[in-house]
Amino acid sequence: MNFWSIYQHGFARVAACTGHTVIADPHANAEAVLHLARRCAGEGVAVAVFPEMVLCGYSIEDLLLQDPLLDAVEAALQEVVAGSADLLPVLVVGAPLRHRGRVYNCAVVVHRGRILGVAPKSYPPNYREFYERRQIAAGDDERGGTIRIGGTDVPFGVDLLFTADDVPGLVLHAEICEDMWVPVPPSAEAALAGATVLANLSGSPITVGRAEDRKLLCRSASSRCLAAYVYAAAGLGESTTDLSWDGQTMIYENGLLLAESDRFALGEQFAVADVDLDLLRQERQRMGTFDDNRRTHAARTADFRTVSFELEPPAGDLGLRRRVERFPFVPADPERLALDCYEAYNIQVAGLQQRLAAIGGPKVVIGVSGGLDSTHALIVAARAMDRAGRPRSDILAFTLPGFATSDHTKDNAHRLMRALGVTAAELDITPTARLMLKELGHPFASGEPVYDVTFENVQAGLRTDYLFRLANQRGGIVLGTGDLSELALGWSTYGVGDQMSHYNVNSGVPKTLIQHLIRWVISSGQFDEETGQILAAILDTEISPELVPGEEMQSTESKIGPYALHDFTLFHVLRHGFRPSKIAFLAWHAWHDPDAGAWPPNFPKAERVAYDLPEIRHWLEVFCRRFFAFAQFKRSAMPNGPKVSAGGSLSPRGDWRAPSDGNARAWLRDLDRFDLPSAAH
Repeated sequence: MNFWSIYQHGFARVAACTGHTVIADPHANAEAVLHLARRCAGEGVAVAVFPEMVLCGYSIEDLLLQDPLLDAVEAALQEVVAGSADLLPVLVVGAPLRHRGRVYNCAVVVHRGRILGVAPKSYPPNYREFYERRQIAAGDDERGGTIRIGGTDVPFGVDLLFTADDVPGLVLHAEICEDMWVPVPPSAEAALAGATVLANLSGSPITVGRAEDRKLLCRSASSRCLAAYVYAAAGLGESTTDLSWDGQTMIYENGLLLAESDRFALGEQFAVADVDLDLLRQERQRMGTFDDNRRTHAARTADFRTVSFELEPPAGDLGLRRRVERFPFVPADPERLALDCYEAYNIQVAGLQQRLAAIGGPKVVIGVSGGLDSTHALIVAARAMDRAGRPRSDILAFTLPGFATSDHTKDNAHRLMRALGVTAAELDITPTARLMLKELGHPFASGEPVYDVTFENVQAGLRTDYLFRLANQRGGIVLGTGDLSELALGWSTYGVGDQMSHYNVNSGVPKTLIQHLIRWVISSGQFDEETGQILAAILDTEISPELVPGEEMQSTESKIGPYALHDFTLFHVLRHGFRPSKIAFLAWHAWHDPDAGAWPPNFPKAERVAYDLPEIRHWLEVFCRRFFAFAQFKRSAMPNGPKVSAGGSLSPRGDWRAPSDGNARAWLRDLDRFDLPSAAH
């Protein structure tokens, strides 16, 4: 298996094509289709979709009833069929065809020298500028039939699925233009019957605002149908007697725009993207209501016919034609990120406000270290008090310095507590920690520099123990600060430690998002300027548990790995159930070149690093071992906290339910399918 092949990782490359139509000249249009088809073949495209009636032009009106024109279309179609013999892509070509004394507006599916089938347009429009029923028969009731083309009977109907036997999950269905605009499109039934790639061959003249309407419908169809939607509209060359044309092409996948081409272009255009068939399959497996809907409509979906073919996809490196976010929890688009941060912050604030109101309005007890997580939990608590009309002094915030607490983080914690106006105090845990280590007979108590897990967890445990007793004493609840990434890796001290609290506002927030949430809090003016300056200083602090003394600050990421890679893996495991080998493939494309692709806004340039494949593979193995074989027992007993990201949560009462005594063997075996560290490229 070739690690670098998209087709080995569950992708299929698709294209939405448009070009210069020559009115009523099928031969010229066939040549144009084949020219684009050859370009698509050179790029490894599996499915290429062309506009409605591309072989003659959509806007030819009553010429559709002229025998010379229809004869020429049939001849041109045979040219396309013959020209496709040595080409990779399945071509979905628009053509008017005669059948049973009528003319049908058809999508003809062609592959490697043969016609696989023909799908008629279900709903020819006959309103406003459209008068298709004057020439065209409706095909909505055409199911189970055949049509004779070039002396051969081929499947004909709206009930056709075209399945690639050698590309798992590639199941194609075609509908035409207006079919997308009706309440129950043919593609919806086809998706329930198993189609994953929905093609729309469109004429669709352009008027002001119509392009956005098309995008809305394509996005909606791909999202509701858990499918890819490939849309190709007619462009230059169509008649402008009373209309104009923009040649819009686009590819959506499960609500996400993967690719689109320029509108009103002078030459041929095609949008190309790699559709993730694994993702679509996983979404359908997870969303049981999708199959429930299929059962409701089984009378219509059960009799779809399958036409099989062999795609014979290339096995080599074609690159990856889709955007892969470096930080899947953190969109690089500034507007999207700002909206995500607004929603995430307010989800946390509203969750805490409701919890406090529901249990009688206790005070909030929180440990503040000067690090990112506790800082963010504190500013969430401050805003929750503001919304509830309560004084911030009802937040009882404590710094609990230990053996390795730095002056820098402790000073930042005190400055932040003062700026926010919370009730602040310091409680030094080192005397109690020394006593406990002495009573345990730990070598540190005798002066030996032994900094083992016991040494670390004595400190972590005492901090939590003090916070719970302070909450008992002062009528409060302990607010947890640990984040989603730490829960994934089990990077917390179980029980009497930072794993436990009365309520944890950060449990649904990944580490890579927290810094952006704090940046958004600063930029959106949630607090005063002084608080903003302190928050900015905290953002520049190394992530550290500060448990081990020494000249250099203890680095979390040097021990368990970069959170950037761990969050990347977490998203794709939790949201999509992807296998490690595929995650490695995606991670390489996202991270191998710091100058390629977009970074989240305001991301520090000094931190714009790259990761090579051996690094990615190493930290993937660390993640798999910790996530699947170690950390679940901590998650099984995690406190309540709000789900924040659509990427998922790890609550055993929500998104993620797993045995506490599981193992990682299946995931490690998959990681070994490819010799990733030495994979040549």
